[in-house]
Amino acid sequence: MKVYGGIEGGGTKFVCAVATSPEDVRAETRFPTTKPEETLQRVIEFFQDYESSSGEKVAGIGICSFGPVDLDPSSPTYGYITSTPKPGWKLTDVMGPIQEKLATEVAFDTDTNGAAIGEATWGAAQNLGDFIYLTIGTGIGGGGLVNGEPLHGMVHPEMGHIRIPHNYERDPFPGSCPYHGDCFEGLASGPAMEKRWKTRAEFLPVHHPAWDLEADYIAVSLHNFICDYSPQRIILGGGVMRQEYLFPMIRKKILNSLAGYIQSPLLLEHIDEYIVPPGLGERAGVMGGIALIKRKLDKSVD
Repeated sequence: MKVYGGIEGGGTKFVCAVATSPEDVRAETRFPTTKPEETLQRVIEFFQDYESSSGEKVAGIGICSFGPVDLDPSSPTYGYITSTPKPGWKLTDVMGPIQEKLATEVAFDTDTNGAAIGEATWGAAQNLGDFIYLTIGTGIGGGGLVNGEPLHGMVHPEMGHIRIPHNYERDPFPGSCPYHGDCFEGLASGPAMEKRWKTRAEFLPVHHPAWDLEADYIAVSLHNFICDYSPQRIILGGGVMRQEYLFPMIRKKILNSLAGYIQSPLLLEHIDEYIVPPGLGERAGVMGGIALIKRKLDKSVD
């Protein structure tokens, strides 16, 4: 049985795994995202060590990276992280060194598109062709599938950087995004919450006003995505969404926001199954890498 490599490249940490499926993970590691050269070298050494110790050649590696990234195969910077606010990572070639040093087939996409493919393969979006995956954590990003294929386009979706209403009387915080200030990410990401409330989100008590504000910002954004994309399901992952009490708050607020305009049983009768956490949990990203390369190699055989 072929084994595959998966990489979830996040702005805070990298996760690498060798697996055939979520039930058959042969090796896994995670480490902080530091300088590009140091981080990518640790990625390469992980797979080299696995192949050396196991005697198994990894059939291919799927890379799901934070971004923005260049997904155009005809571009000279294909496989690069481009205009990221992450210090030191702007215009970093992520795919090239991994492909060269490990001499294997590589697939490359955003971290959220990768997680979406993982959820479609093994998680909360199985048997769905049209859905959205959002991660709300160190940053906010979104991806998903349309007719079973990941959303690309001019570059790729940047759902974390949409503009949303900002009531300065209720929330005088100016926003934390270095590009847009009070975009969705600038108002609702983990770092935005920490800067606003002077403590990390996970340390805020359940009934703190932070959570009602956070649920408002997420619900407003989901209102836009539902009207724009009409997804069959919305999956919310990332560190902020580990606070499970956010889900019922968001579901209630989105129904109030849409005000009965969209008449679908998915919303009106089954909203608990419509806005959901990842079925793969914290492994959605790295298993997305496994699913991404497996999908590419299976298509090449066809």
